Order: sequence, then C-alpha cells, then structure tokens
Amino acid sequence: MCRTTAWVTLTYVTVTYASSSKEATVEELLPKPRLRGWFHLGMAPFVQLAGLILIVAAPALIARIGIAIYLVGATLLFATSAIYHRGTWSPRMGGFLRRLDHANIFIFIAGTYTPLALLLLDAGHATVLLTLIWAIAAFGIAFKLGWMGAPRWLYTGLYIAMGWVAVGWLIPFWNAGGPVIVALIVLGGLIYSAGAVVYALKKPDPAPAWFGYHEVFHVATVVAALCHFAAIALVVLR
Repeated sequence: MCRTTAWVTLTYVTVTYASSSKEATVEELLPKPRLRGWFHLGMAPFVQLAGLILIVAAPALIARIGIAIYLVGATLLFATSAIYHRGTWSPRMGGFLRRLDHANIFIFIAGTYTPLALLLLDAGHATVLLTLIWAIAAFGIAFKLGWMGAPRWLYTGLYIAMGWVAVGWLIPFWNAGGPVIVALIVLGGLIYSAGAVVYALKKPDPAPAWFGYHEVFHVATVVAALCHFAAIALVVLR
C-alpha cells in the first residue's frame, strides 16, 4: 500500500500508453478536486460578453481590432481550460486538450498585450513590442506542442518571463495611460506570477478534495485577467 501511495503521489510522473503511444500524467488519473475547472467555466462566457460589449463601444477601428484579438485569446484560454478540466477524457483526447490548454496561455498573454500596445504606444514602440511578444508566443506554442513533458518549472518560467516583457515599456504606458492603468497592468502581472509559482510548486494545496493548488492557480488567472480587462476597458472608453 505504501509503495502504491508513493507511486501515485509522485509529481508529474509520465506514463506511456502503449496502445496509443500517447503520454498522460499520473495527476490526470487521480480524482479531480470538485471545483476543478469551474472558475474558468464561469469566466469563459463573461469574457465573451464583456469583450463583445467593448468591441461595440470602442470608438475606433484599431481599438476594435485589438479587442477582437484579445477576445479570441481569452476565449480560447478559458473555454479550452474549462472543457479540459471539467471533462473526463481518454488518454489520447486528454493529451490533446492538455497541449491546447498550455499552448493557449501563450496566445492569451500576447492577446492581452495587443490592445494595450495598439492604443497606448506609438507605432514604433507598438511594432517592436508586438513583434517580440507574438514571436515569443509562436516559440512557446511550438515548444509546448512539441515537448509536452517539459519540466514544469521551465515552461512556467517562460510564461512569467513573457508576461513581464512589458516592463521595458512601462514609461510609455504610464505617459499615455496614466497611473491607474499601469497599476492595473502591474497588479495583474503580479497576481499571474503568484499563481504561476503556486502551479509550479504545487503549493499551497489547501483542500485537495475540493480546492487544491490548481484551483488557487485558476483563481489567480481569473483575478489577474479581470485586472487587465479593466485596464483595456479604461483605455478604450476614456
């Protein structure tokens, strides 16, 4: 029994299914906390509705384009995450959804940058930032799709590093948007980073049967996304 328990609780152990030659983690085989996926399931329709309202309210075409890109990224992230985490899947389908779930994080980060850069930065700064951030996103997507078994600390660190690329443009953001918008951007980044650390360390894990470390991570992503959405809305509607 002790050996079985120890084996099951190993972190991020990879099991190869000979029948499908696909990989899944032992974590996916364990019972999910009861709240797994519910926070992203609730966030998905909210983001869609709020994003569509913001597109309609936006006074300029460039703002609508930026918000639309953000909306696609946010919808992919929260909807795919909800489907993956709420469902019970075969090893093959679970592995596919897990790849999408992780790859979508890169799209969402780049999508969040897009309206802020388009609306707050001059053409030169916006071009440099968006070229850089979408290039990182493309690399990250290829990285996750090609190496799903990468160490958790490695791809989590890439998420965090990508998220903080904006530090190099904080002064132009401040000059164009003011302290409130910059504060929301930074606060969202700090919350995302804290959630990513929880995900990487799998701690704290307050109530594994109901609300585990992964739920802490999901709540952090929701709160951080709301901060950044508020910043985008303030920029668009000011």
